[in-house]
Amino acid sequence: MLCEFAKMPRREMIGTAVWRPWHQFPFMHHCLHLHLVWTTRDRAASLDHARALYLSERLPIIARQERARLLELGIVSTHLRMVVRVHPTTDLPRLLQRMKGGTAHGINGAAPNSRWSLKWAKGYSATSVSPRDLERVLAYVRAQHLHHPEEAISGWPIPGVASATPVLSMAEGPAEPRLSAASSSE
Repeated sequence: MLCEFAKMPRREMIGTAVWRPWHQFPFMHHCLHLHLVWTTRDRAASLDHARALYLSERLPIIARQERARLLELGIVSTHLRMVVRVHPTTDLPRLLQRMKGGTAHGINGAAPNSRWSLKWAKGYSATSVSPRDLERVLAYVRAQHLHHPEEAISGWPIPGVASATPVLSMAEGPAEPRLSAASSSE
């Protein structure tokens, strides 16, 4: 299950009214999922296989550093979609700034003389996903190459690389994502 539930010990629930900071309450529950989308500048087809591989490796790392988990990633040549689970204290503008700016800087820095530098369009879409719709949205993001066949990247997704599923809950700390296969027949 993608949401964790923690219960407060019964002895603390009965007859105690002690103030504690919110992060010390073991019964606090959160299950915040976002569907994030952004495009290349002018919807230029500037994402290729090598760049998609770089993004699939780098984006989960940035997400973990910002108290988020990348659950699914769909990349086509003109845009990308992802589903992330965020902590209530995750700074969404900072997360997206690091994801967009950091990846463009990393890709463009690796090939500084390339005439095809990666430029993201301004802005992004961030939509909340209800627990009831989560599996449907994950499947939609996973199948981006099927929804946009004219923008599909040749050889992408690579089975076992394009789809990242978290191993640990956010409360358990940083962890490497467990990769699941995404077949092209979905």
